[in-house]
Amino acid sequence: MLLITKQHQFGEDGVVVMSDVAVTPVPTADQLAQFAYCTAETAKAVAGIEEPRVAMLSFSTKGSAKHEVVDKVVEATRIANETWPELKVDGELQADAALVPSVGETKAKGSKIAGHANVLIAPSLEVGNIGYKLVQRLGDAVAIGPILQGIARPVNDLSRGCSVDDIYYMVAITACQAQAAK
Repeated sequence: MLLITKQHQFGEDGVVVMSDVAVTPVPTADQLAQFAYCTAETAKAVAGIEEPRVAMLSFSTKGSAKHEVVDKVVEATRIANETWPELKVDGELQADAALVPSVGETKAKGSKIAGHANVLIAPSLEVGNIGYKLVQRLGDAVAIGPILQGIARPVNDLSRGCSVDDIYYMVAITACQAQAAK
């Protein structure tokens, strides 16, 4: 999901790319790691983000809570770092630690991602879907997507409640993806 906010201090001048909001209800650590890589690539290709900074979201930051869901995010971060060493990824990070520099510095000292993330990986579909819709509705953000990933050719989705603008944006994104796939 591409989120364009009026809050230019977040993400990349107000642009944040978020996954997974529509497909995998309870992803494994391996799948979360793949989401991190694919979403960073989508951020480059679709949002023009030259340097994706990926935050693996959790309700815990750097061990502040213990739970199997937190362990999965920690494992996914480890897998992503090992599999794609060039990927700038850190986790587990709470959303405020991922997006707000002062909070990131306090909660995740030394992290190059904390407080500067422009790509957010939700630990489950419910978190991603609820999160993007809250940002869209309460934060008055433009939400474009879902942009589907991991498929050989561009395939995208629209919500049943989509507007004409949503259709327009998704057609534009899909056309750009098709041109890039040539």
